[in-house]
Amino acid sequence: MIAARRLQSCEEIEVAGAALVADIAGGLYWPQERLLVVADLHLEKGSSFAGRGSLLPPYDTAATLARLHRLIETYAPTGVIALGDSFHDRRGAGRLGDRDRTYLSALQRGRDWIWIAGNHDPAPIGGVAGTAAAALAIGPLAFRHRPEPDGPEGEIAGHLHPVARVGLSGGSVRGRCFVHDARRMVMPALGAYAGGLNVRDRAFARLFDQRAFSVHVIGQSRVYRIDGGYCLPD
Repeated sequence: MIAARRLQSCEEIEVAGAALVADIAGGLYWPQERLLVVADLHLEKGSSFAGRGSLLPPYDTAATLARLHRLIETYAPTGVIALGDSFHDRRGAGRLGDRDRTYLSALQRGRDWIWIAGNHDPAPIGGVAGTAAAALAIGPLAFRHRPEPDGPEGEIAGHLHPVARVGLSGGSVRGRCFVHDARRMVMPALGAYAGGLNVRDRAFARLFDQRAFSVHVIGQSRVYRIDGGYCLPD
């Protein structure tokens, strides 16, 4: 249980017997281990696109680090796991501006920091603090970038950038979400420019019984728990 938290801005979820907290900022906190987990930061996506001639506002890294800062300030974790695609490409860390590099270093200071390899950043990330790993198991949970149908019990993954569309009177809303059952979770992307994939896509059907999964949708002021059966295709 997280003391002094407004429960509408976070929701407790149990995966493989571990009690976890899904936060409105898009991170996952494991109180027992004082561990914060984030997925798909895609830092320096804007500069990556600019290098290929597609101009995007160059503020995504600062916006994403601000989301990360909010989570660290809220939970004061002793460890952080970034579940892969932390940088948008293999050279992203080298393109960090001085201000963003200093910001990231301040967030890392005094914490164990694990960079899980992703498909965008499969090699160890150079030029920043932290430890590289292909995957990591702690207690009942297994942290990795890409979820697999035959993945281990307690799998916590990213990669798919889940979003849910839910019908309302007169229309629908669409938002980033945590998608899970009692066995595994796929986390939302934290990156400001990350985009999303609808939980009704067949990529999720390979992972979850479509009649027995839940989503926790990130709204403007709270996290909403919704049975997966109420989610709509795009």
